[in-house]
Amino acid sequence: MKRRFSVVLSAGLAVGLLAGCQSSQGQGPDKLVIAARGGSHVAAMEAVKTAFEEEHQVEVEIIGLEAADLKQKISLDATNARGSYDLVMADDPWMPEFGEAGIFANLSELGVEADEDFEASSLALGKHPYGTGDLYALPFSGNVQLFFYNEQLMADKGYDVPDSWEEVLHIAGEVHAADGTAGYVIRGQQGNPIVSDFLPIFWAFGGQVFDESWSAQIDTEAGREALSLYIELAAAGANYETTDIVSSVSEGRAAMALGWPSWFISGETAIASYAPIPSKGTAADPAISTGMIGNWMMGVAANSQYPELAAEFLSFITSSETQKSMVEHGGVPTRKSVYQDNELAAKYQHFPIQLEALQNSVARPRTPKWSQVEEALGAELSAAIAGTKSAEQALADANQAINQVMQ
Repeated sequence: MKRRFSVVLSAGLAVGLLAGCQSSQGQGPDKLVIAARGGSHVAAMEAVKTAFEEEHQVEVEIIGLEAADLKQKISLDATNARGSYDLVMADDPWMPEFGEAGIFANLSELGVEADEDFEASSLALGKHPYGTGDLYALPFSGNVQLFFYNEQLMADKGYDVPDSWEEVLHIAGEVHAADGTAGYVIRGQQGNPIVSDFLPIFWAFGGQVFDESWSAQIDTEAGREALSLYIELAAAGANYETTDIVSSVSEGRAAMALGWPSWFISGETAIASYAPIPSKGTAADPAISTGMIGNWMMGVAANSQYPELAAEFLSFITSSETQKSMVEHGGVPTRKSVYQDNELAAKYQHFPIQLEALQNSVARPRTPKWSQVEEALGAELSAAIAGTKSAEQALADANQAINQVMQ
């Protein structure tokens, strides 16, 4: 990969930085520090980082944090002139907010070029402005929502995988009516859970959260159709949190649900069957991309003390060869060549489905206020599911609350 570095320092500052960067052997920094989403992401990086450490004679320290703590610590550290972190991970909906706040260094200026092997929808998330601007982060983990179902339960009752939400509701109703089995499980908790669960249905009916002027478009015909169907799905099944969603579908106590691959798929083993999310509201509707993309991105902190070396590590950890190695340790690829590798695809049979879902995915609205929008929308959707508000009132209130956030 071609690299170009343009770092201009005054003589005094250069001396100071050089002194600060020297290791005990006088060969550069002793350590790079990464603020990362904890769990499988950290385990995957820990498994492969040694090659980089040995080549560059540097320790790579990876600090794993829960999502809320990660975002808070990154935001606070970004206010310091000299940051504690050299690289940081970000959930993709944070990218507009982080972009406006200047948290990431411009990768284009550090010589990191956009690579067409990255799946296009994943790469677009790291550009600011979204999709068209300079590159500020690379896609580290290619998560995208899928449709999960209990294959044995569906087969026993003679059902094929549905391709419309109208069909999902029909199957769910019949499954539930037959013996009380949950036909479909929603994730109806306020905030991110219910919004992530609802939006693919809303999109399938042709809905968009905003119009071109950033005015809320929840209280629309698409919103009414989607929320009505969502309420009926809940009535034909159950409203569970993540752990119970996974166990109920995998054990056959529920037929269908939406979820992220990491919930149901670990390595080569899947505890439920999977397919792309239904792309239509009704059978007569045109197919629309509906799978919510949820990549974890990684970029160089703008206040990193070692931005050039950090950029080298970013290129290393997101390379095709490293991604192939990380798959064995729970890594989720973002490169087409990794998904299409014949040996890996034979071993990890969800790869073709996941790549298809990524290629037909939808990003959440690219606004720095998305977290607030999500809270406002989630509260109203939860009220409708709980029956404390009518669907019509909840949609109207959601529209008003979102517009207030955006103002």
